[in-house]
Order: sequence, then C-alpha cells, then structure tokens
Amino acid sequence: MALAIVFIYAAYMKLREPWLLFAMSIDAYQILPEWAALTLGRILPWLELALGLLLATGFGLRYSAASASIMLAGFFAVMVRAYVMGMKIDCACFGLGDVIGPRTLVRDGVLLVLSVGLTVLALRKGRGFEASQV
Repeated sequence: MALAIVFIYAAYMKLREPWLLFAMSIDAYQILPEWAALTLGRILPWLELALGLLLATGFGLRYSAASASIMLAGFFAVMVRAYVMGMKIDCACFGLGDVIGPRTLVRDGVLLVLSVGLTVLALRKGRGFEASQV
C-alpha cells in the first residue's frame, strides 16, 4: 500500500500544477528531445495515478509491481546521471521544488528497493498460486 500511496501522491502533486511546468522539469534533464519531454509531461502523471490505483487494488499485482519497478529504475537512473553531471535541477518527483541531491537519491533508491521487493514477492506468489491450480 505504501508504494501505491507514493505513486498516487506523486501524480496528484504533478496534476495540480500546469502540465507544462512538469514538462519543463523533464526537459531540464537534457536527455529527451523537446517533443518527448512535452509528451511525457502530459501523460506521465496519469500513468503514475493509474499505476498507483492498480497497486492499491492489487489488480494484476505482478504486472503493476514490475511496471512500478521499471518506472522507478528509470527515474533513479536519470536522477543519478543528473547528480553525477553536477546538474542542479528539480527532480520533479513530487511536483516542483525538490532539487536532486543525496536526500532525493536515497529516498528514490529506497522506493526502488521496496518496489523490486514487492515485484519479487508478487512473482513468487503468482507462481505458487498457478502451481497449486494444476
């Protein structure tokens, strides 16, 4: 549930601001072309919300947990890249105003570890359930 709340909260914080502000934060990472940053700025908060709701309900937990892990791994990788490159940019993790630093990296690293743990547990439970049905 904690992971679901994090995704729903992150989506909420982004959706209450104009989408263009979030797109500008994505563009600050200097990884994607402008059109891709604009597209992600529009859709990523909605994907986070949907993923949070799926995690909260437990529907398709193996897939939603794996998706959360992949998404968090991507977020963490670009944050580490930005930090190593000395970019003093907003991580835009929970809306605006959160500059990438050791605290944000630890926080997102812990979320990634929790998500991978949930994925492993969901996959193990799924296999055990399927085996008992045979």
